[in-house]
Amino acid sequence: MTNPQSTEDQDVVDLLVADHRAVETLFVELETRQGTPEYRRQLVDVVIAELVRHSVAEEMYVYPTARKALPDGDQIAEHEITEHADAERTMKELESVDPSDPRFDDVLARLTSTIRHHVRDEENELFPRLRAATAREELVELADKVTAVKEIAPTRPHPSAPDHPPANKLIAPGTGLVDRVRDALSGRPTSMRELREKNQH
Repeated sequence: MTNPQSTEDQDVVDLLVADHRAVETLFVELETRQGTPEYRRQLVDVVIAELVRHSVAEEMYVYPTARKALPDGDQIAEHEITEHADAERTMKELESVDPSDPRFDDVLARLTSTIRHHVRDEENELFPRLRAATAREELVELADKVTAVKEIAPTRPHPSAPDHPPANKLIAPGTGLVDRVRDALSGRPTSMRELREKNQH
């Protein structure tokens, strides 16, 4: 008997909700305004990387599935993509603001608010409807695709990059590679594991 939390029986909704919870934990930590400006910058870098990977995966696989499975799937997908674009512009702005600048918390608050609204929309509307309208095997298969694409997806916001297939599927891996080289060269953490390792030294 497999562990109920094993990845084999996780569907794409489980996976995306887990992403949402992980980002919310980081938002809550940032809202305490604890830690050095450098540590807060690193936390924001992790949030941005997590959100970009998550968005790219949704745009490649989840929203196209919604378009096929739901009668109003096109409108839902376009609405979600518009919200991603708003969030991405805010992330781009946040990247360039120093954590000791008073604007940092304002821009962060705007991002937090946008993402929380988006998460509520998805978890209350899109995800339950997607589960009801899509075969379980397809949702489990989508979880595998999302997991795989997050390994090669960009880690920085690219507001002008395409957000619809097929163009996003062609461009994202190359952009992701460039982002990961930049992250490695600059020592920018893109996950909580990397952040913990960086702060142990």
